[in-house]
Amino acid sequence: MLPLVKDPNLLVGTNTADDAGIYRISDDQALVLTIDILSPVAAEPYDFGQIAAANCISDVYAMGGDPKVALNIVGYPGKGDPAVLGQLLKGGAEKAQEAGVILAGGHTFVSATIMYGLAVIGYIHPDKIITNAKARPGDIIILTKPIGIGTMIQSLLVDKNEGIDLEPVFRNMKTLNRDAAHAMRN
Repeated sequence: MLPLVKDPNLLVGTNTADDAGIYRISDDQALVLTIDILSPVAAEPYDFGQIAAANCISDVYAMGGDPKVALNIVGYPGKGDPAVLGQLLKGGAEKAQEAGVILAGGHTFVSATIMYGLAVIGYIHPDKIITNAKARPGDIIILTKPIGIGTMIQSLLVDKNEGIDLEPVFRNMKTLNRDAAHAMRN
């Protein structure tokens, strides 16, 4: 377990099990910071890039923030096909662009399997933060994806179920949670 940090500007840290950390930089602005990395959930690298980017960017939306800039993080086999890597990064870049997020670079490392994600930074007013810890009985819950979609995808990948049309599932997973975040704020 990580030690609790005592800094009056750390508004959301490890103690709330939220999707991102939040650090105040002025009276009316705070940074929303998150990083996530996923194993492939789609056979097509472009689709996986889109899904992973949407997932990572949506962590900022979950906190009520506006994502602004991101860095790629990629684990890739040393002898992997560069065309596959290119499609993966293209999918992520196009999803980031759709969200209005600037990709400012990133980092790659050699990995036995493909992994992809983003470190995302966004902004939020310190008085507008939404956290798990602030949830109360009677609050409205906004579901942005069907419950159990991740578990279903993993079971399909493990069981290698063929003949199942996953395109509707992938389309849903590629959807940014921007509209839900706007609804949540209002």
